[in-house]
Amino acid sequence: MTQTLAQLSQSLFATLGLSDTTNSLGIEANESRRECLLLVDGLGKNAIDEFAEKRNFFKGLEYRQTLSATFPSTTATSLTSLGTGLSPGEHGMVGYTMRVPHSGIPERILNALKWDERVDPVIWQPNQTLFERANQSGIRTSHVAGKRYADTGFTQAALRGGIYVGANTIDELASGAAGALAKESSFAYVYLNDVDDASHNSGFGSEKFLAALERVDLLVSALLKQLPKGSRLWVTSDHGMINRSDFVVIGKENHLLEEVNLMAGEPRVRYLYVDQENIEIVKRRWQEYLGDRIEIHTRQEAISAGLFGESVSEGVVERIGDLVVIAKGKLILVELERESQQCAMVGHHGGTSPAEVEIPLLQIQL
Repeated sequence: MTQTLAQLSQSLFATLGLSDTTNSLGIEANESRRECLLLVDGLGKNAIDEFAEKRNFFKGLEYRQTLSATFPSTTATSLTSLGTGLSPGEHGMVGYTMRVPHSGIPERILNALKWDERVDPVIWQPNQTLFERANQSGIRTSHVAGKRYADTGFTQAALRGGIYVGANTIDELASGAAGALAKESSFAYVYLNDVDDASHNSGFGSEKFLAALERVDLLVSALLKQLPKGSRLWVTSDHGMINRSDFVVIGKENHLLEEVNLMAGEPRVRYLYVDQENIEIVKRRWQEYLGDRIEIHTRQEAISAGLFGESVSEGVVERIGDLVVIAKGKLILVELERESQQCAMVGHHGGTSPAEVEIPLLQIQL
């Protein structure tokens, strides 16, 4: 079984005594019952392999195992799996952008990280989060992250229930986590996006990327100093990164949007929403034009292949594209009219390559 952030969060809460959770990672019990999970957005296993030892990052932390990002390997999907302990097919956050079914003509696209005030986060993602369930069971949960994320639709959908601690600096993040673990039977989730931001703007391995890794290392050091004795610190991520070296502009000149009612997803994974009678026509057109640079699946093929987990809830099915296009190699697929900034980005994720999917899990007992 592929171990994702859903299995990690379930396993951690299982060690804290939360009922109806499965410790599939076999995490040992922690006598002090204090768990701190630092999630570094964009920190793939490849970053650990290439730079941790060379730059002396994360000294003292044990590399426990390699986990897998969800499909798509994107923040909105992975973090919702972390928050709920569920697969994408169950929680329904199936991408960075996705169709809002039955939202009018043309139907709207929901950007999961920017949200849309017309979409109720609790209706969109109705499953109780692990934070909510833990709080009801007497386990104190906290979410320590940038102040700007506190009241977003995405936070309410994916990570609701924890005490939100707004923290913008290394010191604020570390002290916020330490305070959250002041009492036994507590869980602190800490989020940092510097690596992701540097990768998108300047690329994996760039000087800005390395500076962001140094900032992560500073935060780890601060947590090791400030967390209460007996706490256990975990470090993981939501996805890795590749540097794009090729792109295709989707537009009138190559006819790829003909018979396509709506396109969502992101440059490494595209959802195409198409009338039933045109699905095979559009699938053939994309395959003929892009050849072996893409994989393309019908919705049912993608579901049957288990891309979204073992099951897909009835209300989630229509959020997935009628066609699912996955870019291979270091290709991105962009629509310049709406996505000029995406083409300018160096680093990308969302696809199924090892660099995007493999994420580390490190730990240390204080």
